[in-house]
Amino acid sequence: MQAWPVKDAKARFSKLLDACISEGPQMVTKRGSEAVVLVSVDVWRRLQNAAQPSLKQLLLSDVGRADLVIPTRGHTRRCHDQGLE
Repeated sequence: MQAWPVKDAKARFSKLLDACISEGPQMVTKRGSEAVVLVSVDVWRRLQNAAQPSLKQLLLSDVGRADLVIPTRGHTRRCHDQGLE
């Protein structure tokens, strides 16, 4: 994957797009640090489909992910009951 400083990416955006389509994802750096990756729409759609269900769908789902055991109130042992003060 080729890295493009943001200055070059802005100045040669059309070439950046062409490289993304013909060569694959392209990294854009900002002040020497990796900032973003530009991908073609085909790659984006493939990634979106692979990420199903989405985080939003998981959070909005009413289906539980695990058994959560919640102790009955008043039946837990406290530190002073165990001599751990």
